[in-house]
Amino acid sequence: MTHFMQSGTEPDTFVLPSPGRASESFRPVLLDPARPGDAATLAALRDSPLLREVHDRIEDQVAELVRALAPAEHFGPAALHRAVAEVTGGRAEAYGRWVWYPWSGRLVHVLPEEEFRLVRTDRNRGRITREQQRGLLRRRVGVIGLSVGSSAALTCAMEGVGGAFRLADFDRLSLSNLNRLRAGVHELGLEKTVLCARRLYELDPYLDVEIHREGVTEETIGAFFGAAEDGTDGADDGTGDGVGHGGDGSRARSGLDVLIEECDTAWVKVAAREHARRHRVPVLMDTNDRGMLDIERFDTEPARPLFHGRIGDTTAADVRGLDRAGTVDFLLRVVDAQHLSPAMADALPRIGRTLSSWPQLADGVMLGAALVTDAARRILLGEPLPSGRHRIDLDELVPARAPRPARHGAAL
Repeated sequence: MTHFMQSGTEPDTFVLPSPGRASESFRPVLLDPARPGDAATLAALRDSPLLREVHDRIEDQVAELVRALAPAEHFGPAALHRAVAEVTGGRAEAYGRWVWYPWSGRLVHVLPEEEFRLVRTDRNRGRITREQQRGLLRRRVGVIGLSVGSSAALTCAMEGVGGAFRLADFDRLSLSNLNRLRAGVHELGLEKTVLCARRLYELDPYLDVEIHREGVTEETIGAFFGAAEDGTDGADDGTGDGVGHGGDGSRARSGLDVLIEECDTAWVKVAAREHARRHRVPVLMDTNDRGMLDIERFDTEPARPLFHGRIGDTTAADVRGLDRAGTVDFLLRVVDAQHLSPAMADALPRIGRTLSSWPQLADGVMLGAALVTDAARRILLGEPLPSGRHRIDLDELVPARAPRPARHGAAL
């Protein structure tokens, strides 16, 4: 059973979890050394066998902050040292926040949230303004399906497209997933939701990540899209594993601003769009074949037919319980079978006979992550981006046969 943490005031003291609970966690603990309770927790951690590594590069981070705030000023070593001391009040060890990652046993020293975000996204400037970045970090991104979707979630978080994420998948990491998922052999068997949440928090400990460990079902899909009143929605934010987030404890739920749908279950694909249309949430999908990107702007077109009308009046109820052959037929309607790559068209009839599942390559997954992140950013910034289906087919854009060079003296 999973649980959602109710919003409210964090307790003054934090009880260290058992090693077993720590290894199952996915949410870090944020500690403010200026608070007596957090200082006591830090002291307990430093004496605990759960702590395996302390990583403290806070002065380097503060130096980056100083340079980011004054890019035209050229600091010499002495001037930079003075500026860092001024920011930290001469007590670097007590500045910022300490983040404990229970699953790895790491204790990491980072800047306060606003300064952390400013420095981490500083190289986005010139493409994304600071004002735009602050707006993007107030948005919530939903991701269903965390084989392809985990790369999309990570790329969005890396770019600062979303400060809150809601993740859904029922599966666990298997060895065959490692051809396209960013994970290690020591994580085999780990829930994909937990794996993705850990990666997000290791990138930015100030994120807000919820997970739906059982994927999206009839019982939980409403909660996945919107606010729950009683908190028992199938999502887990860390209290179920004995490790809280720290900070101010504010965990109020809100609806999604954009959905990235990357699952291969027919019912979920249709039901997710039915709910997205009802809640006016735009949906993005990458198919990992010929760089196909799908954009459905249910936020601006609430009456838009699902999948651009390719499935007609078919509802989620109509596709529930499809067998393998029926699912393949449905997915072929969704993606336009005549536009599949030759390799995928050849592979589909062999699934379950000479192939164990859908073929997917890491390069296609990473390309898809880039495409959906770009589309999500443009939508969330209010840029004009209509519904449609697009292909970034590298076989066509970068052909195997180079064009013949023009002969010397020939007219261009």
